[in-house]
Amino acid sequence: MSDELRLFPLRAVLFPGGRMTLRIFERRYLALITHCLRHGCDFGICLIQEGEEVGAAARPHSVGTSARIIDWNQRRDGLLGITVAGQQRFEILERASPQGEAQRARVRWLAEPPAAALDAELQPLADLLARILDQLGGAYAAMPRRLDEAGWVSARLAELLPIPVEAKQQLLEIDAPEERLELLRQALATGSGALGGDD
Repeated sequence: MSDELRLFPLRAVLFPGGRMTLRIFERRYLALITHCLRHGCDFGICLIQEGEEVGAAARPHSVGTSARIIDWNQRRDGLLGITVAGQQRFEILERASPQGEAQRARVRWLAEPPAAALDAELQPLADLLARILDQLGGAYAAMPRRLDEAGWVSARLAELLPIPVEAKQQLLEIDAPEERLELLRQALATGSGALGGDD
C-alpha cells in the first residue's frame, strides 16, 4: 500500500515515537506546515543525502519517518516553531519537486515488528537511557517511558546519543530493535560513535 507525503528533508533523523522541534522560515515549509495544521495530516522527515536544508531541493535518503505536529508557537524571533512526534517509517517510491513548493513523494509504509521485551543483557542500555531522559527537559519531559521495551529503548537511544547522523540513518533503516541495540552497545563499548557493519 502506498500513500503521498509532503517531505521536509533535514540534517537530522526522526524515529517513530521520537520528538523534534523545528524552526520554520522558508516559504515552502511555512505552506507545508499550514497545510498540515489545517487538514490534520502528517508530513515526512528524511535525512538529506545530497544538498542543503535551504535553497534548491535536496535529495533525501529513501527511508524516513512521518511527523505529526503536536505543538506550535510564535517564537521571539518572529518565526514559527513547531514540535513534532515521529509516527511511522516509510520508503520513498517516487519523488517530485514542484517549483517553489515542498517536495512530494509516493511512499510505502514500513511495518514495525511487534513489541518485544528488552533482553536482560541489554538492561544497561535502558539504564543509560533513563539517566539521559532524567537530564532532558523540553519535548521529552512528559514522554511516557517504556524502558522495558526493546523497540522503544533502541529508538530513543539512537536519536539521543551523540553519534553521526549517517549512523542514525543506518539505525532507522534496521527493522529489528535487537539488532539496533547490539550496534549501539558495540558503538558505546568502543567509544567511536561508529556502527559496525558486514565484513
